[in-house]
Amino acid sequence: MSRTRFIPKLHIRRGDLVKVLSGDEKGKTGRVIRVFPRKGLALVEGVALVTKRVRKSQAYPQGGVVEVERPIPVCKLQLIDPHTNKPTRVGRRLENGKWVRYAKKSGKVV
Repeated sequence: MSRTRFIPKLHIRRGDLVKVLSGDEKGKTGRVIRVFPRKGLALVEGVALVTKRVRKSQAYPQGGVVEVERPIPVCKLQLIDPHTNKPTRVGRRLENGKWVRYAKKSGKVV
């Protein structure tokens, strides 16, 4: 019997503008680069930067020390509503037979 793993539906997707709610990076905003739903993490552009030492390669011809983003737990992120430019919670509702995300503050589809 094959076992399928449950992948939770997250309130954040790639390309969303988000605000960090807690931790060292509290108050910073940035765009989501990548989401890891099984782990509940997201990479946010310009937030949670760490230094990494890399060897010379095609990706890094110089090598040396590079700053890269570290994944942040999704529970510490809140979507910024594109209509009001304020942080908002996200809901889901059925519209025309399709599930859509909507901002709880404005009620508009994200």
